[in-house]
Amino acid sequence: MSIFAALNVCHDLAARTAAMNMAIDEVSLETARVPSIRFYRWNRPALSFGYFGRFADVAHYLAERDLVRRWTGGGIVFHGNDLTYSIVIPANHLVLGHSSISLYEKIHGVLRDALIVTGERAELSAVAGVAAAGAEINDRDYNAADCFGNLVRADVVLNGRKVAGAAQRRTRAGLLQQGSIQHVDLANGLAEEFAQALSPNCKIQKIDNSVLRRGQEIAQQKYGTSAWLRKR
Repeated sequence: MSIFAALNVCHDLAARTAAMNMAIDEVSLETARVPSIRFYRWNRPALSFGYFGRFADVAHYLAERDLVRRWTGGGIVFHGNDLTYSIVIPANHLVLGHSSISLYEKIHGVLRDALIVTGERAELSAVAGVAAAGAEINDRDYNAADCFGNLVRADVVLNGRKVAGAAQRRTRAGLLQQGSIQHVDLANGLAEEFAQALSPNCKIQKIDNSVLRRGQEIAQQKYGTSAWLRKR
């Protein structure tokens, strides 16, 4: 069952730095007028970790990956071979009457259905625990763990292995969900199936130049700085 009556969809084909990807997501939330989803890429192997995470837990990856602290919560996620997306929902949208956990489950339910359409026998995790193979909803106690090695309720699993998780942030502007899909065939139209399952009325859009300009400022002033990276 779809979640949104209409959805803006951006297939961001530009390979961007980790800081820029995080900044664009933040600006997208600041400026949201309608629900949107952005699928994006990384210009080199990257690692993102949750807002409450400790830099010391990821510092040893500095030489080999582009590290960034997310604005959302959750644990460590390795990027480069995944399908990364962000969903933005403006504050005035009716769906935000649901709890964050309920929205997490609804979005992942749609993703599960999209995976099934592409031939994967995906399911939603009923309970939290250790996955056979992550990001998760905001959780101050979930700092250092490899997200795809740990399950929270409503994560997407395939044969007991976590293949999709996400993290959220809710502000006065609305809600941002950043997600990663891994360990499945990503070349079979999954992004399109996911977007169409979220809404029957998808509108393809490019990133506005004003969003890119503001994103560059935030990347330079926040996500790309040592102070933000080493915040904790």
